[in-house]
This record gives sequence, structure tokens and C-alpha cells, in this order.
Amino acid sequence: MAATKDPRPCSIADALALVGEKYSLLVLREVCLGNGRFDQLVRNIGAPRDILATRLRRLVDAGILTKRTYSERPQRFEYRPTQAGLELEPVLMTLMAWGDRHLRKDDDRPMVIEHICGNELIPVVTCRACGDAVRHEDLTAHPQVPGWAVTGPTAA
Repeated sequence: MAATKDPRPCSIADALALVGEKYSLLVLREVCLGNGRFDQLVRNIGAPRDILATRLRRLVDAGILTKRTYSERPQRFEYRPTQAGLELEPVLMTLMAWGDRHLRKDDDRPMVIEHICGNELIPVVTCRACGDAVRHEDLTAHPQVPGWAVTGPTAA
């Protein structure tokens, strides 16, 4: 087996490097709920102001949020999700549903999301081609990076 110092190339790792920190995900939660002003974010997230400012800057620089001035004197900004940010909302909904199922009792959920159809949203990952719900036993990984197999680095 080839020795490598580099971990497996992975889009999950790349995404986590950007949004995998607690306060970044909570910022996304809040801006998706429509709470994009700094004071709202501080209050609703509970993050220290300096850490929150750093996370917001990173999310804006990455194109996940936009920053708009809503007051000139004093200068104040609000943050809104870009298309890339909105595409993370299903990830948040799925993470929330997992937390509701595995970390809480049914009567102890802090929020319920209603779909436009009027029913509670219960997110399900489906295959775009066939529409079936995704189940672990139905998946097969095919590494695309040369020198890597599912089990790890391959021999040179």
C-alpha cells in the first residue's frame, strides 16, 4: 500500500472546512429564518461578537452570504443567503431532523418547519434519477481521485 501523508480528497471535508463549525451553521440557520442583522445574530446564536464577525466575513468571502447596508449612520449591515447559502438549507433541515429523532423527545422539539403544503417538513434524501429514498445499503462509492480506493490509498 502506498504511504501518503495527505488525507482522502473529499468534498465533505472541503465543505466542513468552510461551514462545519458550530457558529457558521447557526449563522446559516438564522439568515435562512430571516434574521440577518448582526444584533439579531448575536442574540439568537449566543456567539461572542468577535467570533461572529469572523464567521460572517468568511461566509461572505466564500459567497454563501451577501452583506447589505441597512443603515448609514451608524453604518450597519444585514446578511442574506446567496444561492449557495440557500442550497445549504436542506442540509440544515436534515441535521435538525436527525437531532429531533436522536437527541430529543417528540414533545421537546424547539422548532417545527412547515412546508408550503401545510404539513410538517420531514426531510428525506431521494435519488434524482429514480425518486427513491436513499438508504445506506443501496449506495456504492466510486472514488474518482487517482491513487485512492474506497479502503484508502492504493499501491503506486
